[in-house]
Amino acid sequence: MAAQFEEHRPRLRAVAHRMLGSLGEADDALQDAWLRVARADTSGVENPGGWLTTVVARVCLNLLRAREARREEELSADRIPASAAGVTDPEEEALLADSVGLALLIVLDTLAPAERLAFVLHDMFQVPFGEIAPLIDKTPAATRQLASRARRRVKGAPAPAAPTADASRRHRVVHAYLAATRGGDFDALLALLHPDVVLHADRAVVPTPEPVLVRGARPVAEGAMASLGRARSAALVLVDGETGMAMLEEGRLRVLLRFTFDGDLIREIDVVAEPDRLRKMEVAVGEGWFGKRGAQAGVLRRWAAGGDR
Repeated sequence: MAAQFEEHRPRLRAVAHRMLGSLGEADDALQDAWLRVARADTSGVENPGGWLTTVVARVCLNLLRAREARREEELSADRIPASAAGVTDPEEEALLADSVGLALLIVLDTLAPAERLAFVLHDMFQVPFGEIAPLIDKTPAATRQLASRARRRVKGAPAPAAPTADASRRHRVVHAYLAATRGGDFDALLALLHPDVVLHADRAVVPTPEPVLVRGARPVAEGAMASLGRARSAALVLVDGETGMAMLEEGRLRVLLRFTFDGDLIREIDVVAEPDRLRKMEVAVGEGWFGKRGAQAGVLRRWAAGGDR
């Protein structure tokens, strides 16, 4: 079984990463899974790859449920999340997937643990619902419904038949904002901002005792340049149906950016990190970003099969 575990390790690590969103937690999950495997009686296992996948998935599900419980504790205690300075290697996390892949990791973090497991195992790794159902104590039909609900959450609200010119323009501006921030191109970023742009950041962003208000293109651009580490783990997503940005830290959605425009210039930026505010926002990749259903499935399969490049 040790040889089987090593043979299937790339797929198992990919499953754990898609479930948890963090390489470090994925490796910890594999270590925990191996300890369970080593203690188990495997003489009756006929499909080692499938069996090992379910073991890893169960470990990840337990970790997700524990993470959900900690979130509830944070909300009830009104705690402020840790600063981004605690991220060990955001550049490695950002390079794990292309822009769609990173956006998916961000949106997956908004799903309930059982929804995430059903969606990841079925839609990304083609595990039958009948094999997923026992992991979450559901029937195959109920598991199918969970995956379907997760799929709708990932896609967001149905896209219009043809995006409006304003929506397409705003999408390009936000894309340019992310590219300039990641690349450290101060002049390019400055050109995207209205001279009187205003940035609002809630008290969990830095964190600070009070919300932060910054006025003027140059101060806002300077602040964006200071958040280069976070930008490397950011991706474009739909925030309440509009193009925005989200930042993933250690596998968890930590920061959302919403934009208001004046023509082709960004007039206002709302930076959200407080957990209760994040939970009230709808975050999605967007159906139109995948194309048709078949194209979406292809993107998910290629991303899942890509391992942790």
